[in-house]
Amino acid sequence: MSEYVAQTFSPLKASRRSFLKMSALGIGAGISSLSANQGIVREATQEELKEAYPDSQKIKTVCSICSVGCGIVAEVKNGVWVRQEVAQDHPVSRGGHCSKGADMIDLVRSAKRVKYPMKKENGEWKRISWEQALDEIGEKLGQLKKDYSPDSVQFFGSAKVGNEQCYYIRKFATMFGTNNIDHQARL
Repeated sequence: MSEYVAQTFSPLKASRRSFLKMSALGIGAGISSLSANQGIVREATQEELKEAYPDSQKIKTVCSICSVGCGIVAEVKNGVWVRQEVAQDHPVSRGGHCSKGADMIDLVRSAKRVKYPMKKENGEWKRISWEQALDEIGEKLGQLKKDYSPDSVQFFGSAKVGNEQCYYIRKFATMFGTNNIDHQARL
């Protein structure tokens, strides 16, 4: 029975009629999209090509989304990142970056970006100091190690860390007493 089904059903076989219908539909969609884009894209004027932010400062930096470190030229005015371009002369990215890097400015300027340690108390998030955050994390890790063993904790790397940082994470996990280490990409 399975041989019969395999012989009679083939997604690659299409009737002449269905082929012509799909071709007409594709051509129609292509023509309508071409006519819909008339006048939307145009050449920039000389005025638009001038500096949009006079007195701004161009700062070479790197994208921090992953460990590649593609080059970005951040344009900063009055302490605010206002525009970015790819760094054409960057030795790693050579004038390009991925879609995440192209949106780096929005990540940096996002109102949802966490800029300092936060702790939830009584259902509300409150700002705490770095010292308090590190002390509390250290105490919690020590308590977990004491109560349940070092293997009750797992350490994760990140796509943002390079080889040297991975080495330090691995060393820290070993000093803690566990082999439980993984990379976030496996999740």
